[in-house]
Amino acid sequence: MAYDYSDLVENTKRWLEQAYRSGWINKEAGQLESLDARAPNDLFNHSETRPLIVAFMGGTGVGKSSLLNRLAGKAVARTGIERPTSREVTLFHHQTVAIQNLPADLPLASITLAQHDDESKKNIIWIDMPDFDSTEQSNKHLVLQWLPHIDVLIYVVSPERYKDEKAWRLLLAESARHAWLFVLNQWDLGQFEQYDDFKLQLRKAGFEEPIIFKTACVEGFQADEFEALQSTIMSLATRNTIKELEQRNLQVRKDELNHKLQGFSRLLGSEAAFQHIPGLWQEQWQHAANLLQQGFIWPIQQLASYYAQHAADLITLPSTSRFSSAKTEAGLWDDWAQARFDDALDELIINAGQVGIPATPLKNQLAPIRKKAPKIIQAQSELAARQALANPGNVLHRVFLKFVRLCEFVLPFSAICWVGYQVFIGYYKSNMSDVDYLGVNFAVHSTLLIAISWLTPYFILKKLKPSLEKSALRGLNKGLTNAMSLIDNEVSQVLENIRHEHTEQVKQISAIREQCEVTDSLRKLSADSKNHLSRMLIN
Repeated sequence: MAYDYSDLVENTKRWLEQAYRSGWINKEAGQLESLDARAPNDLFNHSETRPLIVAFMGGTGVGKSSLLNRLAGKAVARTGIERPTSREVTLFHHQTVAIQNLPADLPLASITLAQHDDESKKNIIWIDMPDFDSTEQSNKHLVLQWLPHIDVLIYVVSPERYKDEKAWRLLLAESARHAWLFVLNQWDLGQFEQYDDFKLQLRKAGFEEPIIFKTACVEGFQADEFEALQSTIMSLATRNTIKELEQRNLQVRKDELNHKLQGFSRLLGSEAAFQHIPGLWQEQWQHAANLLQQGFIWPIQQLASYYAQHAADLITLPSTSRFSSAKTEAGLWDDWAQARFDDALDELIINAGQVGIPATPLKNQLAPIRKKAPKIIQAQSELAARQALANPGNVLHRVFLKFVRLCEFVLPFSAICWVGYQVFIGYYKSNMSDVDYLGVNFAVHSTLLIAISWLTPYFILKKLKPSLEKSALRGLNKGLTNAMSLIDNEVSQVLENIRHEHTEQVKQISAIREQCEVTDSLRKLSADSKNHLSRMLIN
């Protein structure tokens, strides 16, 4: 079971690593230090059968070590003389039980091992923990190192110190991970008001019916419930109980992991937010595009004039250094345009952050577009200008000019043919009769006819020839519109890619969370538990 949980943690770490790299989660927000994969079973190399691990925990001077000595029937834990303070971990177990794996990084000098041969206590390992409220930081470190390996914690207090703040904070932090028994020790000095107050505190902590034993380490005290404490612990040392505690411990850790993953899911943003962001971009881009187009009016006019003057270079020698230098000087995209475009993208990132979308993935994927936009504007405007200069005017205009060019050849040719025909016919008739040959008037009129048939199409072509500057201006405006559309599509594609990435991130994290759900077997065990164990587990 511990391996199962460790596998979930490893899957989560792998997901976090790739989420870090892509910017969905930052290092500060995505931390797993609070998740502990250690379990009691780790001490025994995951053996199928193992003893129940029971630990005494409490503040200074409450009598933990004395209770363990009573359970052992001999002095196995050191008890203080001048100031009752425990600074070491005492393990009391059957001589046939071997602990193969001690918690890592523990100072061996702080561990006391004591063995017994009592078969009735063979299935229990007793541990006396250091005083958690001690000023010694090493004591706190020892307690925290051992806690993940404990099945049942016996929380020992005294009438004088049952409200100890440090130990109480630890109880609240660890309450769901273990089964708990509570001992109000030194009861010979206590009062029932203290017992009721302690029980009320436990209920507030989540224990509906906490099991509290009143004990006194003095001989002959009638109200001592030490035998009931010992009997309860012995009744828990069964394979089924240990199995249920393991399942409970596993599920608590899965719940903690699930809660952590739920927090990561919130950091990823909601699907509704990602559906809303394209609309925000369209509003922002419409405003930015209008502003850019207004700012491009004068540069476009200047560039159109330049293109009209260097149309031949543009079409035939576009790569010459002279033309490239001139393009740079007369280009559309300048620092002002870049600043306006950057403002639009920055506003999009800010708006995305306000609706809960992580800014880093959006910022990273939009960065190339910031550099790409000038190239798109330049390429599209130049392409459209080339096309416009290569085919000036509109379609009807070009068709009419083709017709006039045809007339420029056909009309003079027809006039010459007609004059030649008239000359031939006139000559023929003058020889057949006394009719005078063609005179001066015919020569003048025929010359005028030929001239008019040629000059009329010529002047029409000259007057109706499309303006290269207007054609370049029209082409540049068309290219600018196309470029704006391409930039819009580039950004929209980035937003779509990020939405797909978000969906994939949510899918991966949901798959891990599904494995953290409560199993049917655990539900059944929890529902069927009506014994002491159910009262020892926090709800």
